[in-house]
Amino acid sequence: MRGVTAMCLAQLHGKVTGQLVACRVLQMCRRHPEQWPLFHPPRRKYVTQPASLRQRAKPKPETLESAAQEETVLQEVKAISATFPLPPKLSKDETAQGPPADIKLPPSANEERGWREIKVDVAALPGVLARLSKIRLTALVVITASAGYAMAPVPFDPTCFLLASVGTGLASCAANSINQFFEVPFDSNMNRTKSRPLVRGQISPLMATSFAAACAMPGVSLLTLAVNPLTGALGAFNIFLYTCCYTPMKRLSIANTWVGAVVGALPPVMGWTAATGSLDAGALLLGAILYSWQFPHFNALSWNLREDYSRGGYRMMSVTHPLMCRRVALRHCLALIGLSTLAPALDVTTWTFPIISLPINLYISYLGYRFYKDADRSSSRKLFFCSLWHLPMLLLLMFTCKKSVVGKKEKEAILEPS
Repeated sequence: MRGVTAMCLAQLHGKVTGQLVACRVLQMCRRHPEQWPLFHPPRRKYVTQPASLRQRAKPKPETLESAAQEETVLQEVKAISATFPLPPKLSKDETAQGPPADIKLPPSANEERGWREIKVDVAALPGVLARLSKIRLTALVVITASAGYAMAPVPFDPTCFLLASVGTGLASCAANSINQFFEVPFDSNMNRTKSRPLVRGQISPLMATSFAAACAMPGVSLLTLAVNPLTGALGAFNIFLYTCCYTPMKRLSIANTWVGAVVGALPPVMGWTAATGSLDAGALLLGAILYSWQFPHFNALSWNLREDYSRGGYRMMSVTHPLMCRRVALRHCLALIGLSTLAPALDVTTWTFPIISLPINLYISYLGYRFYKDADRSSSRKLFFCSLWHLPMLLLLMFTCKKSVVGKKEKEAILEPS
């Protein structure tokens, strides 16, 4: 009996122990499903179940990051694409009248290239034309031509003097306007000239050339027909020399300064020939004085504008040959003393003129020497401002020392054989 009882208890204990082990295994499987293949034999049975019991793959949900990227792309495409709204359909009457004012049309090809219509303000047109013709330079040209007329050894004729002054001024306006027309691309690179009318678009090139032609033809005609042919020929030659020789030479050679000095020396010669009708020694002397005066004047001016001239592509002595620029200015300052001494020898003035003009000639020569030695902005500025008052002062002293016409006529009558 004891043996049978022990066997029954052992079997009962084994069943209970097995159930406990099975319960622990089920609990572990629920907690750790990834470990099923190691210790869960019934998994094979689960895999061999019908298709309706198999696991199905769920679609991967879209992340917020991808949605944000897609939205960004859509916004970028909307920003890049430039579309213009289609205008509403118009009737025949509205089509004849043109598009409504509230409809914005796309820019035309001319606007994209930078072409635009120039609208000229009629009220501002006189000022624009004055700057186009360089009115201050033209005034200086007329003053020197008037000085040449006044120094001529003939009686003063107000009508001829007025006609010669107007014709010379018109010729100067024409030459300056053509000069600005040719130099528009280069003037736009310089601070000194970028505010000129053609550069700023205040006037069209066609109007500028028309204004130049309207000044050149009456001016040369007036000098030729109303004054004398010699003065008209000198005026036409001066326009040609300034526009066709000096202007293109500024970008080719430093010789442009000497050519420009000839241009500036011709107005007093024209004034002399307007009064006498001939090219005498006095006319050449006045031209030589103006020729020499321009070198200290312009070389001192260009010294402080070297950066501008270099940016514009102009070949000036101050840019390419700075030592020559200072040396030439000093040389012609000293030449003014010799030319003033030559005036009474040519019977243009009395011997008083070289004496009373010596102080101002010595002063400009001293400033020319300081400019040659120092080679700085201060010395060049002093020489330039001195040249501004030196020329009118010298011409005024020359006029006060002019030999009288009556004395010349008496001397000629005495020398004539009876």
